[in-house]
Amino acid sequence: MDFQELINIMEKLRGEKGCPWDKEQTRESLKPYIVEEAYELLEAIEENDLEKIKEELGDLLFQIVFQSQIARENKEFDMSDIIDKIAKKMISRHPHVFGNTTCSTSDEVVAQWEVQKKQEGKLRVSILEGVPETLPSLLRAHRLQKRAAGVGFDWERADDVLKKLDEELKEFKEALGTKNKDMIEDELGDIFFMLVNLSRFIGVNPEDAHRKTISKFIHRFRYIEMKAAEHGRKLSDMTLDEMDKLWDEAKGREAKG
Repeated sequence: MDFQELINIMEKLRGEKGCPWDKEQTRESLKPYIVEEAYELLEAIEENDLEKIKEELGDLLFQIVFQSQIARENKEFDMSDIIDKIAKKMISRHPHVFGNTTCSTSDEVVAQWEVQKKQEGKLRVSILEGVPETLPSLLRAHRLQKRAAGVGFDWERADDVLKKLDEELKEFKEALGTKNKDMIEDELGDIFFMLVNLSRFIGVNPEDAHRKTISKFIHRFRYIEMKAAEHGRKLSDMTLDEMDKLWDEAKGREAKG
């Protein structure tokens, strides 16, 4: 099956004798599905499950085709316009590949990318512009900090970041003492922001790290549930020490692969 056949399927789903659900969808109603499919693809990549990656790539591609069909029905643009626009953009943004300029490092490529944007008239009032507000907060913080670091607003050593983190932790503890909810929230936010800064400084994507930790938590907690069920017990009837012991068992199993 080729790409045009997929477009034809989408057109039929939205057609007169198509699917009632598909026909009711709008750009706005599909927004959650785009985000959901993107994250399911990330999960598949992290699991390195090739069949799942293939499936999730298809699901995400289908969302793009869906949006294209809606635009086509509105006589705004179609898939060929989307492909044409991204193809021209990639050629324009990579003169070191398709033109006569030379870039030997990734940093040079990024600098040239900004030059190309300026030539296209996409000037920013602020270096922080262009980072979507809809990004997950950890990822958005990471992108914003990276932009600021690009113009020299950054620490020189990881130790400096850790000292600032210690400072923020101290301020958070003091805020806890006040029992002022707004102050506590503000200081907790500062800690998260500093942790993101530290992750960026050491070259770790905070969103990926956090997502992996969540998966690890789920795996270990499921082990506790499984063991409790094997002994005919409810978690609510177990002591914290008993659950901690099973948690450590789960960690030990992970360490052994």
